[in-house]
Amino acid sequence: MTFTLNGKTQDVSVAGDMPLLWVLRDVLGLTGTKFGCGMGACGCCTVHVDGKAVKSCATPVSDVEGKAVTTIEGLAAAGHPVIRAWTELDVAQCGWCPPGQIMSASALLAAKPAPADADIADAMNANLCRCGTYPRIRRAVKRAVELQGGK
Repeated sequence: MTFTLNGKTQDVSVAGDMPLLWVLRDVLGLTGTKFGCGMGACGCCTVHVDGKAVKSCATPVSDVEGKAVTTIEGLAAAGHPVIRAWTELDVAQCGWCPPGQIMSASALLAAKPAPADADIADAMNANLCRCGTYPRIRRAVKRAVELQGGK
């Protein structure tokens, strides 16, 4: 299977039904994307596929054939404003959900550069935080809007 991963063509020889999460972590060694529930319910495994946030634990690798996949490592390498906002506001506590939260937030800002509070709530509802840092997460999304030149 061939897809673009963080801007580079990637070929993998795995079963098509293998979850993208395990291809990323176990086959390609990109461990920034986290395993949480394995059912696509918690959001910590969120990555971008063609710019849209998807749960990699519930996405067979065959679904990304010929598509562009971006992981937290790809956003970090680009110095994404969401990552800068997360760091600036010290959002993370345990490290379990931040990659998925950041990936969901960055997909939101790509689609809506100046989201309303309701847009932020809707987009981030798909990600659970064990530590309950939701107020800091919302502030970080708003700070990322400022950092990228929005409202």
